[in-house]
Amino acid sequence: MDFLNNIDWQAALAENWPTLAAYGLKALGAFILLIVGLRISGAMASLVRRQAVKRPNIDETLGSFFASLVRWFLTAATIIAALQLFGIQATSFVAILGAMTLAIGLSLQGALGNIASGIMIMLFRPYGVGQYIEVAGIGGTVKEINLFQTIMATPDNVQVIVPNSQAIDGVIKNYAGYPTRRIDLVFGIDYGDGMEHAISVIEGVIKADKRVLADPAPVVRVSALGASSVDIIARPWVKTPDYWETRWALTMNVKAALDDAGISIPYPHQVNVTKSES
Repeated sequence: MDFLNNIDWQAALAENWPTLAAYGLKALGAFILLIVGLRISGAMASLVRRQAVKRPNIDETLGSFFASLVRWFLTAATIIAALQLFGIQATSFVAILGAMTLAIGLSLQGALGNIASGIMIMLFRPYGVGQYIEVAGIGGTVKEINLFQTIMATPDNVQVIVPNSQAIDGVIKNYAGYPTRRIDLVFGIDYGDGMEHAISVIEGVIKADKRVLADPAPVVRVSALGASSVDIIARPWVKTPDYWETRWALTMNVKAALDDAGISIPYPHQVNVTKSES
């Protein structure tokens, strides 16, 4: 305490005032720069998010991801600028940050691969939410797409989670990728029945269904001569959302119409032959 009492504070302050004032101004400038920079980074991130979601090929998840990148980049730049303004060389800080980024990247290669694949899916849109697809050998309706994975529900309502890297690296079959789909049906008639008559009956059933498109026109032709039946193919086109209901309805209605027309649908018969020993 005696040591402190013996210090001439007025003289010490007068002697060190230029240094204190310089550092004080630098600290104040760095603080102001930090506050302004953080506000600007937040505003720019919000702007990027709003502009991104307005684009038809960018959804909200990808927009938020881009906004986060902008925010973190501007925040890092603001911190580095504030350190330099305060008089601290940022070279070593940047080197340490780069080394940390490299180490994290190497340890999270799989996760980063999924993120990159998620961005590609959201940008190029090989499939979307609500569409029925097959990826990685699994079929289901897409429920959610995020940066790491695609979540689907199978027809029997089983949740399937596919990493985005597996989805984008394999073959993707999108059943809702086009607005229309073709229904392929095969009906077998007896060899004793008239083929032209059967074709006319099938064409009538198809024409009566208003969900069937006129263009492309439906095709009904004899396709094969089977072991027990003459096979007739029917290939009408419908809008993609109508595919299954129309397929089921046509199958039932064609069967009923063939029955009413007296045209039988054969099936293989098994004949047992017993040889008697003489």
